Amino acid sequence: MSQETAQRAEPIQRGGAVWALVITSVAGFMASLDNLVVTTALPSIREDLGGGLHDLEWTVSAYTLTFAVLLMFGAALGDRFGRRRLFGVGLTVFTAASAGAALAPGIDSLIAARAVQGVGAAIMMPLTLTLLTAAIPAARRGMAYGIWGAVNGLAVASGPFIGGSLTEHISWQWIFWLNVPLGLALLPLARLRLKESYGTGAPLDITGTLLASGGLFGIVYGLVRGPADGWTGGLVLLGLFAGTALLAGFVLHGIRAANPMLPMRLFRSRAFAGINAASMLMFLGMFGSIFLLSQYMQGVLGYSPTEAGLRMLPWTGMPMLVAPIAGILSDRIGGRPVVATGLFFQAAGLGYLASVVTADVSYAAQLPGLIISGIGMALFFAPASNLVMSSVRPAEQGIASGANNALREVGGALGIAVMGSIFSAQGGYETAQTFVDGLRPALVVGAGVVALAGVAALAMPTRRRAAVDRKAEAEVEPLLESSGVH
Repeated sequence: MSQETAQRAEPIQRGGAVWALVITSVAGFMASLDNLVVTTALPSIREDLGGGLHDLEWTVSAYTLTFAVLLMFGAALGDRFGRRRLFGVGLTVFTAASAGAALAPGIDSLIAARAVQGVGAAIMMPLTLTLLTAAIPAARRGMAYGIWGAVNGLAVASGPFIGGSLTEHISWQWIFWLNVPLGLALLPLARLRLKESYGTGAPLDITGTLLASGGLFGIVYGLVRGPADGWTGGLVLLGLFAGTALLAGFVLHGIRAANPMLPMRLFRSRAFAGINAASMLMFLGMFGSIFLLSQYMQGVLGYSPTEAGLRMLPWTGMPMLVAPIAGILSDRIGGRPVVATGLFFQAAGLGYLASVVTADVSYAAQLPGLIISGIGMALFFAPASNLVMSSVRPAEQGIASGANNALREVGGALGIAVMGSIFSAQGGYETAQTFVDGLRPALVVGAGVVALAGVAALAMPTRRRAAVDRKAEAEVEPLLESSGVH
């Protein structure tokens, strides 16, 4: 290629990278937002559609369940049939289900639409990272992951604010209508601006899919329903025990099968195992804390949904400012120290909030904890994505993305269940003081879990050591495959 031709081609390549970043970030925002966007709208939904507490809980958990259990299957479908093609399928399902939720005439149809939303998100979400990785040069992926992580982190953290604001100023249906124009705009852009890519070309692992989906469904069902139905309830215990047994079978299948959905040999990598453990624990502590703190600001301190969301901005908005910088830092010094620092900041922020929450605490007293937590969350998201994608071979990045997203969702469901149980055991909704009595120990547990995630991040190898390990694996892998060892 001549120098003139190269100069002509480079702007096109950069333009393709920018389009890929915009499309995948907006799609990831939509999928992540719907995790917690419904929480502040539940009273209005009940007033319009009726239903008891059990029904309202399912408007949240139906999405979480289908999203979590089908993430790895969605990634496998993309690897097999084309990531851009399946991304479009997932986006179409998600957009149509969002319209169905907005038009739902009753609580049962809303729950069904939320479950279908989760199916679409499970296909779409893990493919955003693989499509982005294919479009960005390796040297610049840290910054790209930083922006992608900032947008997704903002969506997770600001879900209660956006949901509350739309409900308060327009109607709860606009929580779901918001997705429709975004989805319709992204569909042609994805077709025209994203390049098609494939995984290993291995056949679909039906046995692994059934084991993983059944196991995750059982565990997530038990975690979601445990606080409401009691941890000794028959269906809760059945879900937890059966889910654990099925996941144990999935692990054995991943060790022995010729082409498993998730090869267990990936976990021999300290980088892959460490970042996945850190991600699950991070979401456990963060989801549970946001779930309770958003209610605390409204139910105890008396803020409206919009006012509560604005006061959470030092936490929820910080990723937009800090995460791109974190991505650049991870390119220069490696993701491990940045991720670990972010997790310890997040733990310190939650610990500080636990120490100051009272029934009438001033906003100024809360502000340092919110800022520290926001910086910590921002430092985590971008480098974590980079670490996940760089811990495996390019052909296995779809598998890695699906596994990491599934573990995050399981961590989020576990966080709401565990911290909700601690809250219920130590306090309750009766008075402002009983709410604080339950909130404080829950935040302490959340801080401890996130600190444990920081320890897991420190257990990952340094960037130089990880590069040596990848080189050694690349040299050994052909020998293992030729001998039939997986």
